[in-house]
Amino acid sequence: MATRRNQSTETQVKNVLVPIIQAIGRSGKLIYLIIIGIVLFFAYQFFTRSSASSTIEYNSALIEKQLKNVSKLVVTEGHYSQVMTYKDQKKYFMDLVSFEKKALMVVNADVTVSYDLSKIKYDINETTKTISITNIPEAEMKINPDIHFYSIDESTFNPFGTADYNKINKKVKAEIAKKMEKSKLKTNAENRLISELSKILILTNTMGWTLNYEGKTIKSESDIKHKL
Repeated sequence: MATRRNQSTETQVKNVLVPIIQAIGRSGKLIYLIIIGIVLFFAYQFFTRSSASSTIEYNSALIEKQLKNVSKLVVTEGHYSQVMTYKDQKKYFMDLVSFEKKALMVVNADVTVSYDLSKIKYDINETTKTISITNIPEAEMKINPDIHFYSIDESTFNPFGTADYNKINKKVKAEIAKKMEKSKLKTNAENRLISELSKILILTNTMGWTLNYEGKTIKSESDIKHKL
């Protein structure tokens, strides 16, 4: 009788413990799965964040390199030739007596219009993927005149001197500069500048970045031309 009671008790214990053990086993597997899931999630976040950061840094490096390649001296050359006349008059005795001097000369000049693109100022925003150009240097015009005097008419009381030659040189440069402003030389120089700036535009568009200048988004070469 006692033996049957013991067997019955053991059966009851088994009936209680077995489901508990099985439940623990199932919950243990669930915990393992949760832990593995968490680890995989953080691993994914880490590697994708690292990759995105590396990509941004890589893109920024490429853009910096391109900007340095563009940062050079863009020079457009031209030649100018003209016959010019210089006159000067001195008056004495309340302008009753005057002595005039004049010179006929042929001027040949080499003219260069340049943009020093190393002076371009810009900001790079990696967060918004934006390049903002804050300053484009003005054109620099250099004039090297070669003056040949064909006729000089002077007076003893009004001879040619160093001051006259300085005036002539200054006048020649001013006259040439005025003509160059309206010539194709200045236009050609601007076109070369636009061509160099377009290299930055192409790079930014290719990499999905945005190029701004003076608060406006630059989308094409014509936008650059309108802002110059």
